[in-house]
Amino acid sequence: MKPLLLMQTGDAPEAIRQTHSNFEQMFMQQGGMAAERVQVVHLPAGEQPAAPADYCGVVITGSPAMVTERLPWSEQAAEWLRQAMALRLPIFGACYGHQLLAHALGGEVGYHPQGMEVGTLEIELLPAGASDRRLMMLPPRFKANLIHSQSVLTPPPGADVLARSAQDDYQILRYGDNALTTQFHPEFDAATMRSYLHWLAELNPEQQAQYQQKQRQVDDTPFSRLLLQGFVVSLGAQQALAG
Repeated sequence: MKPLLLMQTGDAPEAIRQTHSNFEQMFMQQGGMAAERVQVVHLPAGEQPAAPADYCGVVITGSPAMVTERLPWSEQAAEWLRQAMALRLPIFGACYGHQLLAHALGGEVGYHPQGMEVGTLEIELLPAGASDRRLMMLPPRFKANLIHSQSVLTPPPGADVLARSAQDDYQILRYGDNALTTQFHPEFDAATMRSYLHWLAELNPEQQAQYQQKQRQVDDTPFSRLLLQGFVVSLGAQQALAG
């Protein structure tokens, strides 16, 4: 059986890693991934994935980097993703992964004009999302955890918009039946989101009251987590059928 590629595009802040874990552990835990079936490739550290055909699928993590920086490892990953899309490899991306795939396929990514979107916020399914088989378990509105400054400003040709938030029109994008990406973080539990808000409050003491208010609104987000878990389960089913 082919492994699942976990394409790690960065690391959580030290304060988050000390209290919780790094991005790869968050995805594996919240996605129900079996460690022996996952190959973690840390792109900023110089690690390189094998060819897309060597994997059953790929999950792309978030990152403190910005897609618009056009870092060499990021641009190489964009080219890899274009090859993966040509093979119809199953793809799931979150936050930076959401933006990176959009960039790779010709979309526009940049800083959101309303600034950072952060906290436990409401996501609204659009008609295209309500009819997508991968989202059928989701209610019309559900909570998700977010922290991002850049967004997909213009989706690439062929992308379908499945969900939005009050600030960001492109919270879930679909690329055919093999690729799905989310601006929000399905790998964050409530404790992780609270720690991020505490970290931001320490970095920006002049906004401490704002972040403390957001901390009081943090909640668990089981529906957003279902998207990641459903992707992992679908890969297992596909490999079982192929075998």
